[in-house]
Amino acid sequence: MILVLNNAVEGGYMADEIAQFLPDTRVYNYPNEDGDPSLEDVDGVVIGGSEVGVYDEPDQPWITAQKRFARRLVKEGVPTLGICFGHQILNAALGGEVVDSGTSRLRLHDAELNADEPLFDGVEPTVPVLHSDVVTEIGDGMEIIGRADYYEYFATRHRDQPVWSVQYHPEFTPRIVDEYDGWEEADRSFEDSTATRTLANFADLVEANASES
Repeated sequence: MILVLNNAVEGGYMADEIAQFLPDTRVYNYPNEDGDPSLEDVDGVVIGGSEVGVYDEPDQPWITAQKRFARRLVKEGVPTLGICFGHQILNAALGGEVVDSGTSRLRLHDAELNADEPLFDGVEPTVPVLHSDVVTEIGDGMEIIGRADYYEYFATRHRDQPVWSVQYHPEFTPRIVDEYDGWEEADRSFEDSTATRTLANFADLVEANASES
């Protein structure tokens, strides 16, 4: 089973969209539940997006707790995928830095994704982004597997553990575009994007890890 951490403080933020692209999931609303979720019968974890930033930790004490939980996932070798805020908190939990870039991006954008990385198998470079926060220093043990023209640390993975993170939202599709104010139409089309394959690939990696265990 794959555990999806919904990091929405006040509802929404696409955790249910993530779940629909994965087999056998459980969604856990981390900010509004009491403590860490159980990892019993959990084969993998997806850390989802949020409307708050990692640097909002003083006002959002659950972020401190989730950083500890993220470090536990890495230490125990639980296959983990961080998406947007999840990408940022994984790197921050391992000693990296996250800041508000001052520029909101809600659009399809091209990225340079490592072609040798199984997480990106069949994933075209056009991906949906919805963020202003960026990782400016990656965490200990993390390495770059994807870049964008405005963002050196667009995607990362842990060099020793089955842990990946991406700034883009692979779960974001035309079905929910109208729910997000400010989405920019660009010269790219969702027909050019296969970002949802990221989630299918992660599920395959989780299954392979479980088979090896």
